[in-house]
Amino acid sequence: MHRRGFVGGALAGLGVGAHVATAEETFEVTRTKEEWKARLSDLEYRVMRREGTEPAFSSPLHDLKAEGVYRCRGCEQPLYSSEHKFDSGTGWPSFYKPISEEAVATKRDWKLIVPRTEVHCARCGSHLGHIFDDGPPPTGKRHCINGVSLVFEDA
Repeated sequence: MHRRGFVGGALAGLGVGAHVATAEETFEVTRTKEEWKARLSDLEYRVMRREGTEPAFSSPLHDLKAEGVYRCRGCEQPLYSSEHKFDSGTGWPSFYKPISEEAVATKRDWKLIVPRTEVHCARCGSHLGHIFDDGPPPTGKRHCINGVSLVFEDA
């Protein structure tokens, strides 16, 4: 069962609802460390399960212009639509909103000096990337996503 943590209106401006991951959160799709390692490449595991980052401009999904849906590599949940993709110039696939508010979840990331908003799959907990406040209208958000966390499904 998926249990969610919520933070009142504090995250309403993130463009992803108010869902925030909690340390005790469980997910609909769960796997052991060994199962994840068998399913994912070393890079995919480092990014998706250890909250790493792929090198900029390394993902073939960065320049992809085809119409379709970007799904979670860990559980195949639909996460982002090509309709919401834009070229941010950062080197990672970028979207101004998720396919639905329930598809992704967020939590505060304190790994750098400045706090960031991490975004992950709400179904399996896989790390996707981060959300920034420098995206285009209508949301003003940039979901900066690691391409290795995604699988593209052509329309």
